[in-house]
Amino acid sequence: MAMVSLAAQAVPVLVSDTLSLDEVTVTAIKQSADMRTQATALTVIDRQEVERNQVVSVKSVADLVPNLFIPDYGSRMTSTVYVRGIGTRIDQPAMGLTIDNVPVMTKENYDFDVMDIARIEVLRGPQNTLYGRNTLGGLMNIYTLSPLNYQGTRAVVEGASHGTWRVGASHYHRFNEGLGLSLSAQYGSTRGEFTNRYNGKRCDWERQFSARAKLEWRNHEGWYVSNVASLALTRQGGYPYEWVETGEIAYNDTCFYRRTSFIDGLTVLKSLDAFTLSSITSYQYLDDNMTLDQDFTVRDYFTLTQARREHAVTQDFIARSHEKAQGYNWLTGVGAFYRRYTMDAPVNFYDYGISQFIENRMNSAIPEYPIVWDARSFELGSHFTSPNWGAALYHQSTYHWGQWTLQAGLRLDYEHSRLNYRSVTHTGYTIYVKSTGATLLHENIDIDEHDTLDKDFFDILPNVSLTWHPWAGKNHTVYVAVSRGSKAGGFNVQMFSDVLQQRLMHMMGVGLQYDVDKMVGYKPEKAWNYELGGHFECWQGRVQSDLDIYFMDCRDRQLTVFPPGTVTGRMMTNAGKTHSMGAEFAMTVTPVELTHINVSYGFTHAVFKDYNDGKTDHNGHRVPYAPKHTLFVGAGHGIKIGGDQNKLLTLEANVRATGDIYWDEANTLRQPLYALLGASITWKQAHYSVQLWGKNLTDTQYKTFYFVSIQHPFLQRGHGRSLGATLRLTL
Repeated sequence: MAMVSLAAQAVPVLVSDTLSLDEVTVTAIKQSADMRTQATALTVIDRQEVERNQVVSVKSVADLVPNLFIPDYGSRMTSTVYVRGIGTRIDQPAMGLTIDNVPVMTKENYDFDVMDIARIEVLRGPQNTLYGRNTLGGLMNIYTLSPLNYQGTRAVVEGASHGTWRVGASHYHRFNEGLGLSLSAQYGSTRGEFTNRYNGKRCDWERQFSARAKLEWRNHEGWYVSNVASLALTRQGGYPYEWVETGEIAYNDTCFYRRTSFIDGLTVLKSLDAFTLSSITSYQYLDDNMTLDQDFTVRDYFTLTQARREHAVTQDFIARSHEKAQGYNWLTGVGAFYRRYTMDAPVNFYDYGISQFIENRMNSAIPEYPIVWDARSFELGSHFTSPNWGAALYHQSTYHWGQWTLQAGLRLDYEHSRLNYRSVTHTGYTIYVKSTGATLLHENIDIDEHDTLDKDFFDILPNVSLTWHPWAGKNHTVYVAVSRGSKAGGFNVQMFSDVLQQRLMHMMGVGLQYDVDKMVGYKPEKAWNYELGGHFECWQGRVQSDLDIYFMDCRDRQLTVFPPGTVTGRMMTNAGKTHSMGAEFAMTVTPVELTHINVSYGFTHAVFKDYNDGKTDHNGHRVPYAPKHTLFVGAGHGIKIGGDQNKLLTLEANVRATGDIYWDEANTLRQPLYALLGASITWKQAHYSVQLWGKNLTDTQYKTFYFVSIQHPFLQRGHGRSLGATLRLTL
């Protein structure tokens, strides 16, 4: 949690806010205390808006932010983020995430519920200069309540459709003026909404638990220390994919995802006479397992498991001058990270898969000498160890003179990725003479290959902006900004089962043999972002609005594709060049006390400018999976009962719209624009509130995901109507 210092005390204090719980605005260590004076497109969501819109996770934030789309892709592992047309379904995220200043290293850790959110900041456009890897599309900062600024006990009980319920409790205690501790825990469960027609069971059931401990200390000598430790456990079925041909969800093998994650972040800040020194250190642990019936049919084709264990350490040291309204300000930092994961990713072939993909293929090529596989199941084994590390040096200078602010920054970023792999299979087959039925010969297949792949990435990431505050008091900000962003490259571990399968077929004289390095490695995605925007305020602060237009010139665009000849895998590839341009608008209006209107709209036109996949020239086609329009309109009015501020009845309604979304590079399939209606009624007294709410009240039918497996197209249905009630206690 960041602070601003008062010269008279030389002690970090928090800027006051207007939240109902006497909370405070929390500001990141690398950012200004007043975000609305900055040359960046942003959305700030306070606690009241978090609660009235049931925001508990990163996915639920997206509805409120222009041009941000985080769809439900089957499980909490696939936390895909699309922003301004940037984003991919696998591997590196397009948007960074910090929780209480600690960067979350892997997107598999993005999707978990967070209790007692005090404030959310979403910055759109490249943030790489200060925040480094994987912030090409932007950055989301989530801050939780501070025990130094809020004391008491809180609890939440929630029940909703489809057997969904959640309970949580937290306690905030301040031992003295400078030392506070908070503890929180919550548990949630859902029976699931979608039924697997093969066995009659709900496939998207879920159980999850999370806990957090937050210790904060500060003194009058300018020291501030915060340590936040969080644990999250997730167990779910997931993957409610319907086969387009039948319109049904029906598969015979088990699908599940389970995850255990732990993050501990230590922030230390020392305020000196002329500047502030800060350190942000974290340790992160992830243990997860995704097991899939990868064909998603009732046939015995094959299953996939990805079982991974990851350790990561991050470190940032930041020196920053005390912020002055006029003159020169500066920030300099050095950062580093180390992460290492091990993964086992076997693909198990079964009877129907062996018959269709191996025996039939061989027998149609050489019908005179048919083959029969030794066993009706075998494993393509893959094991990986991947140590990665990186280091960066960055600086940003800011100069204020009068109504103008000039800012320029530069980051030197280096990253090294290594992949140690081993691919193993032991199986065999018998060749017969068709005319006589006699055995010709028996062949054993023993493959045990291992190697090491290395990649080095170095990048220079600048930004420059000019800001104009046309009226005194800085209630209006107009800016123009240019920045360069990058999304990390890496390795396609999902491809190794296909590489091994093609190696097996090649040994039998059929099929291609993939070049491992070419199929497995992919380059960073890079983009220049050009932006013109502003933050405006009028009617004594009752109206706040934000407007920006942007153009992103993206090179080596990362795309998730199905490679030639594959039957099981997917891979990340670099697709030449794309252009993304659009506009974003947001407005909050408070015409009278207890009445609010919120509007946010984003438009994105993202197209290929240089991409030929070897079969089709896609130039001019829309980039798939990123929506063209996002819209949120919400309004609410509170009524004091008996004129008592502590007895309040609030009525809310909102509309969330998304689309259209193309599902393929050829733009032959799409999800048209769809709109979801929500509403709530809340009764609030001094120590409790009861909220009755509904989502997708019209039960609109829509799809959130499309993909192809073994030439079968699949869709994931969006969530239907859901009704719920939430009880919050404050003691």
